[in-house]
Parts: sequence; structure tokens; C-alpha cells
Amino acid sequence: MISKAQWKYVRISPKKLRLVADEIRGMEVDKALSLLPMIPKKGARILRKALKSAVANALTREDVSVRQDELYISKLMINDAPRMKRWRPISRGRAVPYQHRFSHIVIELDTYENEE
Repeated sequence: MISKAQWKYVRISPKKLRLVADEIRGMEVDKALSLLPMIPKKGARILRKALKSAVANALTREDVSVRQDELYISKLMINDAPRMKRWRPISRGRAVPYQHRFSHIVIELDTYENEE
């Protein structure tokens, strides 16, 4: 693992994020960064931002010299985060519960030379 980026408590459901994450998992970083702007989903914008953070972490490390075109996404996990539980008023004075779902994103980048 060359670098890692985490983004916790992202205000989007994990199911929506996983649709986009499945498209770029295992892909080279340059290909993924060029593909994400073309995906018309909110999760694509969020994953692009997290991926850029992981790339910046890899390029600023002093102990490892690496270029952006050598990196690929070795691990991309979308996990559930705690849910925010709320109540919505409905007719006849009743209320129904609903939940805002959150996600945790973990991205790890690596080079093909380190894989062996």
C-alpha cells in the first residue's frame, strides 16, 4: 500500500456509492479520474474527491517516490456509518420514522511493482 485516504460520515447512502465504486475498483488512477466526471451520479463527484485526496497523499510522501501514472486502486471499500434517525409528521397527527444513511469511504492505492 502506497497511500490511503478515508472519508467518514459522507451524507449519501452506501448503496448509491457502491454503484459507482464497482465501476472503478481495481482501475488505474488516471483512468478512474477521467471516467468519474462522465458518470452522472452524486457518488461519482464524492469518489473523485476522495480519490484525488489519496493521490495527493501518495505524491507527497517523502519515503516513497512514485508518479501518478504508476498508481492503481488496490482497495476501495464503502461501509455503513451510523444512521441519523428522524420522525416525519403525516396526516391525522401521526408520525413515521425515517433514517438518513451515511457512508465511510476507504481508498488504498498501490503500484504494480509492490504487488509481488
